[in-house]
Parts: sequence; C-alpha cells; structure tokens
Amino acid sequence: MLWALIQELAKKTELSDIHIHADRPIAYREHGEMKQLADHVTTAKSIDDFLKQFLEKEDHEHFNNTKDHDFAIESDGFRFRVNAFQENNASALILRIITTNIPSFDDLNLPGYIRSIPTLETGLVLVTGPTGSGKSTTLATIIDVINKTQKGHIITIEDPVEFKHETQASVITQREVGRDTKSFTSALRASLREDPDVILVGELRDLETISLALTAAETGHLVFGTLHTNSAPSTIDRIIDVFPPEQQEQVRSQLASSLRCVITQRLLKRIDKGGRVGAFEIMICNAAIKNLIRENKIFQIGNSMQMGKGDGQMLMENSLKELIAEGVIDPSDAEVE
Repeated sequence: MLWALIQELAKKTELSDIHIHADRPIAYREHGEMKQLADHVTTAKSIDDFLKQFLEKEDHEHFNNTKDHDFAIESDGFRFRVNAFQENNASALILRIITTNIPSFDDLNLPGYIRSIPTLETGLVLVTGPTGSGKSTTLATIIDVINKTQKGHIITIEDPVEFKHETQASVITQREVGRDTKSFTSALRASLREDPDVILVGELRDLETISLALTAAETGHLVFGTLHTNSAPSTIDRIIDVFPPEQQEQVRSQLASSLRCVITQRLLKRIDKGGRVGAFEIMICNAAIKNLIRENKIFQIGNSMQMGKGDGQMLMENSLKELIAEGVIDPSDAEVE
C-alpha cells in the first residue's frame, strides 16, 4: 500500500522529495514548497514493512543499531535516494525522487560558459550550493555531453548514483558509495589507477578526498566535485580551511594551478509560470583570480568577477537581479537589496 502510493506521487514530475512519518499525513515537496496529503496518514507498521521490503538483512540490522540509514531503491521503473531514521520511537523516511531523464543545457537554461565546460581537458570544476539546488542535475548534464562527444574514460563516484549514463563515445564507470566502494576517498584513490580521463566526485567531504581531487586535477585529469557553499569566495575558503595552517600555502598554490571554475547555484520558484528556475554565480579562474588565490586575497575575488562580466564571470547578485527584472522570480525570494 505505501509503496503503491509512493509510486503514484513519483509520477508527478514536479516533486523532488517525499516525507513519511508515523501517524502523520504524507508530505511532499513540489516546486520547493512543502505540501501534505491530509487523507493519507501513515502507520508505523507500514513504514516498518516498507523497510523490510527494501533493506537487506545486514542493512536492516545496521538501521536498528544506528537508528539511521541511507540507501537507494530502484524498482518498477522508479529510483529513489532514501534516508531512514528514528523519531519519537518510530521509523520515518525521506525519499528523494531521482529522475531517469538527463536534461539538456537548454532544458536547464544554463549560462553560456557552463556549456563550454565539456571541452576542458584537465583541471578542477566545482559545483556548489545548498541541498536541493540542482548540483547533481547540472553535473549530470555536463557529463552527458562529455559522454556523447569525447572519447575517453569517465568515472563517477556518487552516494548514491543518481543519473545512470550509458557508454556512448566515452566508456563510463559509475560507482556507488556503500554498494560498489567503501568511501569517496577509497574510490577516488583507486580511480587514479583505472585509466581515467574524467572523474566526478559526488561530494568533497573531507581533507583526504579534497587532497586527492586536487592531485588528480594537477596530474592531467578533468575532475568535478560538489560542496555545500553559497559563493565562489566561500568555496575557496572552505577548501583551504580544511587543511592545517602549515599546508594552506601549498593548497592555495595547488588551487590556483588546477581550478578552472566554480559554479554556485540556487533554485527559486518562478512567478511567471510553474516550476523553478536556476540562479548562478560563475567564477572563471583567470590569471587575476589565480593570483588572488595564491596571495590569499580571497576577499577581492568578488570585485575581480564584477570587472570580468564580459568574459563570462557572473555574480549571484547580478543573476538574481536579472531574473527579477525579467519578472521571473519574486524579489522577496531573492534576498537582494
């Protein structure tokens, strides 16, 4: 019964997440807004039955011991990323709906510079933003173009694998943390021995993973990664601050050498029509910005980006103002003075 209802909800293309709690109505996020199905209250037993249906015995024991567990579901043509957890002495679920169709650059209305990224041969490209801002979708679109146009080996390391890519012009290897590999770090370390041309790391979570990503980018690979940061300068600071003080000068030098761009994005509700629209900040790592990174003058990056608008640099503030001027978003949603 619960699985059938989840499937019906997942058919609505505007949904991103489904929230299921014991003795409460099922809730879902549509176009970024939370809504409820008042006539569908879930029992604790139905949630427990759902977990027994989709978790292996070992995973179910892990959930009982730790009280939370991440896993993926692929069944009956649907794919979900699931977080199970305990609250008020009962199980609860949050399901992220994973679409099977990879959108195009035009579908996402991505800025011009992003469309040129598949032609890069080496370096580090970072896509950042809050949870649910479309980072994985943007990266899937870029990887899809590379897969169709470049002859090489693409390795993705994800938790879980969200978009499935079929081998086309490139050979593609997709590894899921927990299923195919122990961790991002171990998979990234192994990938350097697997003849890669392009490596996608679903999340740069810790010092070792970031260090390996920098090394891979420096040694002739094109590396993609994500972080939960809200601007290009804060992304640079986040990476450098992960390392102890005695290593930070070296890391600044590595970043200046290997970083190609930082894309920061947000998704906002459209007021001109249904759905959501992306707002972007794009920092292209040109000579001026490389020098600012080396000299630890991160606070000046915003000014440098403002002066380089004609070269594709884009500040989030300007992207939001354009969307407001075009009548696409409500000024109250944009947080722009």
